[in-house]
Amino acid sequence: MQKRLLLLAVAVCVVMLISGSMAFAGDNWVGTWKLDAAKSTYSPGPAPKSQTLKFETTPAGIKLTSDSVDAQGKAIQGGYVSKFDGQDVPWAGNPDADVASPKRINDNSYENTWKKGGKVTVTAKAVVAADGKTLTITQTGTNSQGKTVNNIAVFNSQ
Repeated sequence: MQKRLLLLAVAVCVVMLISGSMAFAGDNWVGTWKLDAAKSTYSPGPAPKSQTLKFETTPAGIKLTSDSVDAQGKAIQGGYVSKFDGQDVPWAGNPDADVASPKRINDNSYENTWKKGGKVTVTAKAVVAADGKTLTITQTGTNSQGKTVNNIAVFNSQ
């Protein structure tokens, strides 16, 4: 009896893990992306020296980890975990936001509203190219210094 109960519990866990990972299977931004600074524009500048975005599927949702080196050479790491359902989640390491609200649009795109202290700062739209090799993130709004943001960051799949 105990053996059957144990097997049933294991089977339920396996089904939950498979169904949880399948929920994000079509999200083509999942993976690792490296900034192509030459194809990107940052206003206000300057652009970061480097940036890598890593989107991973986890049981709690998609985990974003961002590793950057800013224009002054300072390393910055941040990220969040979200179901990409538009709900607010804590965002560590972003000077222009303490909350992210990413929302899946389709397999190749999502929108993300950034907030700091409850106030919307930046809206970002991410789109994966049809060939799956490029991720373009367009950001508009106001940064933490009160400057207007109009960035187009282009990332290559790794």
